[in-house]
Amino acid sequence: MSKIENLINDISKNKDLTFEESKLIFLEIMSGKMNEDLIHKFLLDLAKKGETANEIAGGVYVLREKALKVKTDNNIVDTCGTGGDGKNTLNISTASSLLLSSMGIKVAKHGNKALSSKCGSADVLGELNININLGPDEVSKSIEINNFGFMFAPNYHSAMKFVGHIRKKIGKRTIFNLIGPLSSPANVKRQVVGVFSKKWLHPFALALKNLKTDHAWIVHSDDGMDEISPFAPTSVVELKKNQISEIKIDPIKLGIKVNNPNNLLGKDPSYNAEKIIEIFSGIENEFTEAVSLNTAASLIVANQFIDFETAYKFSKKHIMSGNALIHLKKIQIF
Repeated sequence: MSKIENLINDISKNKDLTFEESKLIFLEIMSGKMNEDLIHKFLLDLAKKGETANEIAGGVYVLREKALKVKTDNNIVDTCGTGGDGKNTLNISTASSLLLSSMGIKVAKHGNKALSSKCGSADVLGELNININLGPDEVSKSIEINNFGFMFAPNYHSAMKFVGHIRKKIGKRTIFNLIGPLSSPANVKRQVVGVFSKKWLHPFALALKNLKTDHAWIVHSDDGMDEISPFAPTSVVELKKNQISEIKIDPIKLGIKVNNPNNLLGKDPSYNAEKIIEIFSGIENEFTEAVSLNTAASLIVANQFIDFETAYKFSKKHIMSGNALIHLKKIQIF
């Protein structure tokens, strides 16, 4: 029996993998060398045992290595979350990434079409007439010119073809749902990551620490959103300079008074795109608040602000100014 098979058998006995062992297995998978039955067993046994920070980091490391690379500097930010919170909200992190770029912060947005919701980041950006199929050099150029570039995950992660069929067959969440959001082809060092369950806050922070991330916020709200919520307190685990700490954000303390979660519900790409244009035109509602809150988190990981309340007020003022709409038109032309 090979070393890889031994490691996979150990998982079924509840043994965690080290970072190096995880890398070894993922390298075998992503090089097309592992047979389907063994991949199937690995993914199911890992999910049953519960994935660890080292196992996630190993998968991310290999996925990044195998991806088409986008050249950027270390100050680039990404806002890609796990999705899967079942809330079917509007595209908060995508709107936040556009708003951020209109403030002069460079954003490499990594994303996909809808998998667990009605409208993914690629769907809504396509509807906004933003080119979602830029190649690596074009993304770098777009970031340089407009502070924004979108990397459509299937175009950058060809190694995922070795697991697509098996993931469909399994039909439920596996470690690939956890490693995808962290596998930016731009190898970003600053990131805001929403997770679908509180239990992933610390493992994600530890995984990103392992991957030498400079500054990250991992967020999950008390009302179940994989975003910072305008309706309920949000738990944040921050990774900064290799230190991990916890923060709680309470919208009431920030003076946010919105209370209708229905106004955050998304529909199809055309509806969601229309709602982004509305708030960028200066309409104030629940979506405006959600985007301002999540943009504030990105401003902090971009080292533009230290205090969250100040960053939130700055974001809200900027969104109401209409500058984001002017900026959006520049990105559409590219």
